[in-house]
Amino acid sequence: MDTTSLWNSPQSVYQMLALIVVIALLFYVGANSLFSKVIAVVRLSVRDITLPLELMVLPFRLLVSLVGLAILVRYVPIAADIKDLLHHTLLIIAIIGLSWFIMRLLMVLEQFILQHYAAKVGENEVAKKIATPVNLARKILTVLCVLLAISGVLMTFDTVRQIGLSILASAGIAGVMLGFAAQKSLTTLIAGIQIAITQPISIGDVVVVENERGMIEEISLTYVVVQLWDQRRLIVPITWFIDRPFQNWTRTSSELLGTVYLHTDYSIPPETLRVELERIVSLTPLWDKRVAKIQVTNTTEKSVEIRALLSAANSSDVWELRCFVREQLITFLRLNYPGGLPKVMAQTDQGGVPAIHKDLH
Repeated sequence: MDTTSLWNSPQSVYQMLALIVVIALLFYVGANSLFSKVIAVVRLSVRDITLPLELMVLPFRLLVSLVGLAILVRYVPIAADIKDLLHHTLLIIAIIGLSWFIMRLLMVLEQFILQHYAAKVGENEVAKKIATPVNLARKILTVLCVLLAISGVLMTFDTVRQIGLSILASAGIAGVMLGFAAQKSLTTLIAGIQIAITQPISIGDVVVVENERGMIEEISLTYVVVQLWDQRRLIVPITWFIDRPFQNWTRTSSELLGTVYLHTDYSIPPETLRVELERIVSLTPLWDKRVAKIQVTNTTEKSVEIRALLSAANSSDVWELRCFVREQLITFLRLNYPGGLPKVMAQTDQGGVPAIHKDLH
């Protein structure tokens, strides 16, 4: 009897399916053992870096199992139409599995680069600047990988491959049509790539957007997540940071200057406030010992505007320092110069002695 006819019998079909399952399980178990040894070797070579290698376990098992099934289908005598169907199915699964494996590999490589760079670079500002382009590059490559996988799967079908010269030509025509229909989406995508290259913002930067101060928490290809000071999240389109001005308080350094304004009477000597400011800032670790000045910035017929200029290591510290200094200076004036607050003169209707009202701003 012909071997092909033998395999086409109902009993032989069940035997073939059982054999395929057994071979797949053997390769699956072998993939587990092989991957465990590879993980052990990699972790011994990079002891200072913790890599999420477990992300690659499932796609690696799938690829190894597909290799075993492909070998089995190649050498098992089955009908040509069934063999073609199995080859086609395995090819589609292989394309999907390979794309899955590459996307997980990109995630592992991203963590390796970030941890390796952070271990060598001590400055937080420099380390976070490398995180932004690496993260966006991984997302861009992931999108490209998905698009190539979809194109690859479609190319396995004759009906799709015969439309036009190739799937790339079809994609080109469709791309022109979609370009007119989705200009804003394409602009957003290009803005995300531009952010990754020029880096006007980085993950961890403190920015002011729409009069809201917060920290850049996440940068995607289409939007930016800003964590505000009260733990709210502000979702901003990424094109905002290309088209409109915004404040970046940590572009080159996290050190900042802060101001405290007071309005006092002309009788308050600025030198006394200078001495008191030096005493106040010396009491708190919020001050980074760079700048502590008292300056007379403006005068009117009613009051003197005095500015205290302060420095701190970051935006949170400068805010706390400003509040602390403002409170201490107000207390100092009330206790030592109760008459030194601004006064407003008011003339009585009877032409008598003017009444003096204290302005307690």
